[in-house]
Amino acid sequence: MIRLRMGLADVARMRFALSPLAEVIESLYQLSSGRVSPLHQGWLEATRDGLRGVDMALLGAVVPASAYVADFLFVAATDAGTIDDQLRLVAESPVAGIRADLAAVWGREPMPAPARALASEGAAGARRLADALWRYWSVAIEPHWRELRAVLEDDVAYRAGRLTGGGVDALLSSLHPEVSVRGEILRIDMPRHSVDHDLAGDGLVLVPSVFAWPNLVVDKGPDRPASLIYACRGVGTMWGGDSRDADYADDALGALLGHSRAAILSCLALPKSTTDLARELGQSAPSVSFHLSVLRRNGLVTSWRSGRRVLYRHTPLASGLLGASGSGFERDCPDPA
Repeated sequence: MIRLRMGLADVARMRFALSPLAEVIESLYQLSSGRVSPLHQGWLEATRDGLRGVDMALLGAVVPASAYVADFLFVAATDAGTIDDQLRLVAESPVAGIRADLAAVWGREPMPAPARALASEGAAGARRLADALWRYWSVAIEPHWRELRAVLEDDVAYRAGRLTGGGVDALLSSLHPEVSVRGEILRIDMPRHSVDHDLAGDGLVLVPSVFAWPNLVVDKGPDRPASLIYACRGVGTMWGGDSRDADYADDALGALLGHSRAAILSCLALPKSTTDLARELGQSAPSVSFHLSVLRRNGLVTSWRSGRRVLYRHTPLASGLLGASGSGFERDCPDPA
């Protein structure tokens, strides 16, 4: 059992972080385990060929299917920056820390040759690892990052709703079945761990991840806030779904709403901006914006701001209409003609 004691200062400093490197680490863990979740088989099929140009022996030695993740990777993954920012932290990781972390990850098992070589190379090894992680990112995660980020942003919006509706307890308890809150104690039911820790005002970083499903990863290293990498909602909307005919002429929903609005609504199983929709449907941004305003006024679309973007997603009412019409609502948008 892991017990984290939270005070008012910790609650005030609690924050979310969207982390490209967390998706790199969690997807590598699945590959190392040899048991990629059925939910991610579409991703694996799309990625397998590209992995031939990546040093998977090295990455598998650094992120094996172990009960632990190297601390120096956590430092970078919980930094709310770009992948370039995060990999720069990896490349600058102290050599002694890398060696100690790899020893902890492998424990009593023999450390494989790629990990031993990395540990012996010093600063050059850290840079080589950062380069291998970049190559993996560019093949396995970057081509899907826009869709991944949409799912992550949607999860954060949902958690914010839990916080507004039920407070901190409702937010934290919704993250994973192993997480519960009792008074000031955040409890994480992990039988192989025995940790009692006071957050001491450092706060808590919550990192949603598509590839973490169904796991939960907890970290409390020295001189940094505790962090939880948890499985976000909406993973089932990733990696496929049935292809859909771009012709809505015979669509019952198109007859009801108009073909353009039906097309827009059907593309909003995942959050998207006006620009995203205009590009995917081959419509002008002003036209899409007009149709979105009509759909929103009629309770079929909801919107929220994420940084400089406004994201849209269909509502439960729209889901019912899409299902009743046979249009489906977890499908890919048609490519623009």
